[in-house]
Amino acid sequence: MIREARPDDADRLGAIQTAALDEPWPGLLDVAIDGPPLVLVTDIGGPIAYALVVPDHPVAYVAEFAVVPAMQGQGHGTALMTALLERLRAGGFETVRLTAREDDERARSFYDGFEYTVAERIPDHYEDGDGVLLVREL
Repeated sequence: MIREARPDDADRLGAIQTAALDEPWPGLLDVAIDGPPLVLVTDIGGPIAYALVVPDHPVAYVAEFAVVPAMQGQGHGTALMTALLERLRAGGFETVRLTAREDDERARSFYDGFEYTVAERIPDHYEDGDGVLLVREL
């Protein structure tokens, strides 16, 4: 089931963030759970994945997208991204943006599958590497 995050998800989402993201930003997740950023959660007996989106209408920026490492590669991220894109489209958004590590082939392949394209290379975006800004029109 995919749903909006609730305050009681905070500890579990924080654990997912720490386990799945190379450079987590806990403060953003703390604020986002109560909005206005949108946090969608994949809930299978508890949260196993989430997408944190900062809206700047008509653009939505996916600030974090994380799946529990042991649950990756099982279609949960695909289902979450599909639901997220549908939700944003229904909300009148026109463009979705996100950043990824330039050398993260697995993440890049995942986003390629959703027709995200490289809009810009971002040198030194991460502590230990470059990033890319990926964009997808809705």
